Amino acid sequence: MLDGGENIRGVLKEYNIDVFDIKLESYKGKKAVWWIKTSSGYKILKKHSHSPKMLEFIIDATEHFMKNGIKMPEIIKTKNNKNYVIMDETCYVLSEAIEGTTIDYTSPENIRKIVNELGKFHKASKGFIPSKDYKSREHADLWIDKYGAEIEKIKKYYDLEVSNSNHSDFGKIILNEFDHFYDRMKTSLIELDSEEYHNWSIEIKSSGGLCHQDFTAGNLILSNSKDLYVLDTDSLTVDIPIRDIRKILNKIMKRKNGWELELTKDVLRWYQEKNPLTYSQWQVLKSTLIYPHLFVGIMSKYYEKRDKSWTETKYVKRLKEMINMEKSVENIIKNFDTIIPL
Repeated sequence: MLDGGENIRGVLKEYNIDVFDIKLESYKGKKAVWWIKTSSGYKILKKHSHSPKMLEFIIDATEHFMKNGIKMPEIIKTKNNKNYVIMDETCYVLSEAIEGTTIDYTSPENIRKIVNELGKFHKASKGFIPSKDYKSREHADLWIDKYGAEIEKIKKYYDLEVSNSNHSDFGKIILNEFDHFYDRMKTSLIELDSEEYHNWSIEIKSSGGLCHQDFTAGNLILSNSKDLYVLDTDSLTVDIPIRDIRKILNKIMKRKNGWELELTKDVLRWYQEKNPLTYSQWQVLKSTLIYPHLFVGIMSKYYEKRDKSWTETKYVKRLKEMINMEKSVENIIKNFDTIIPL
């Protein structure tokens, strides 16, 4: 179905546009995307899973970014000058479609463009304070609680594995590797609980600052006019920039099948060009790199049986990949002070 079973034409009647065609791009129940062909070119219609109050936070933040020089698709107003349509208790947003090409991690030039843009994105977010009327997403100063809860949960999975009389191939690897990564988890928690982390988090909450949470090549597009546009701001959160920096580093290094010291150094330097951090702020990145996010992630997925379509073979393969990635970052951690761009 073109509309995925939704009353899309009813939604589009709320706009001053002539609709020629509707093409369903993706449909995930609570979230969906359609391409809308109109007399004034293509538009993008998004179905959101957010409440109106959360959506207002995202839209207000998006407008803040655009006022501060970040390129994003412009939201199209309804006939009633609203930023979104509510139909059947669901929010829909129509925006301009950006014509251009996707960008990837295949060249240093591309990686530099992505990382420079991330620095500009964080710098542009400064000063944004969510209205108390919004339902905003916030992670600032919550990492230690989150990591602590994860460590407790993961330890229970390990203890359960130890108590089993028979072990799967996945379980055998966990028994061999867990102690090493458990030590890293505890070390990360100790190092993260620092004056710099807490003060920085408090500053972000009081003076403004946002993370994208999915600032990847797939959410960037290079327009025909060579402007880099940032897409998909659905996961915006109040937090320190390190959250996005760690995530983009993981994305880049996964494609290299392991962490590279010189490339990591370059990434930090490219970020520093657009949004300079202090020595102690960069140390927060080191603290969170020590935490084995990938190992914890695949272990949780396995023991919580979150994807029943995955076979044991697939889980074992992914576990080995994540262990290799996590161990390759240890050279970065060991030599971290040599790559800080100051």
